[in-house]
Amino acid sequence: MRRRFSKGVIAIIAIVTVLAVAITVGLLSLLRKVTPLVDLGEGCKITTPEGSLELDLEQAKVAAVIAAVAARRKLPERAVVIAYATGIQESKLENLTGGDRDSVGVFQQRPSQGWGRPEQLVDPVYASGRFFSALVKVRNYRKLPLHEAAQAVQRSADGSAYAQHEEDGKVLAAAFTGRVPKAVHCWFPAPTGKTPLPDERRAARELARALGAGSAFEPSSRKRGWLVAAWSIAHAKEFGLGGIRYDGQAWTAAKSHDGWRADPKASARKVDLS
Repeated sequence: MRRRFSKGVIAIIAIVTVLAVAITVGLLSLLRKVTPLVDLGEGCKITTPEGSLELDLEQAKVAAVIAAVAARRKLPERAVVIAYATGIQESKLENLTGGDRDSVGVFQQRPSQGWGRPEQLVDPVYASGRFFSALVKVRNYRKLPLHEAAQAVQRSADGSAYAQHEEDGKVLAAAFTGRVPKAVHCWFPAPTGKTPLPDERRAARELARALGAGSAFEPSSRKRGWLVAAWSIAHAKEFGLGGIRYDGQAWTAAKSHDGWRADPKASARKVDLS
């Protein structure tokens, strides 16, 4: 026998259902506003059609510098891939202050072998420049197997080890050269207490030092613009940047975990920092 409910019972069920939905919506809204219980820390994710990688902020800064120095020298993406694969093998893309014997820096270059003074080699701009200067002297380096080109520069004990990092090098190169837009997403906790003022002038000086351009934030092409945007997001915490806007996209430090978001007011002619 089918049970029939009275109109009063049906009304009560309806009211309870509405209240349950309202409470659920309210709780979800509240949870969005409060600080997450899980500390998401800081880091960067690189996402391109070639694949994806995760870096810490220091690795991302080094990667951004390498791409900028290559752009200053008008080198092809293949040179950047070789540099990344070499840096990953030598230091995991970290700017080390020591290493085997007198090796230092991201490429573990040795002062005793004529690469430069230790204080120079721990400067990623200088170290990258020295690496590329040696690479372009390698005959047909663009067509050589990656490990052969890298070994011709590094002359390490086991040159074959560079080959294992070629695919990761391609992912990083596609992102940091700007060929793939908004491919670099970095995040870090929002500053607590008094927010430091952004040091845009120092950021501009450092970018110009790597990129070799007086008006670095007014790029000559969309690809170069995304290179600048990638460099900026990797260095955002260091220079206290609150936001980056370019090419219809925006990133803000306050919501850094959200990544790049559409912003129709973001210019395609200039990378704006705030």
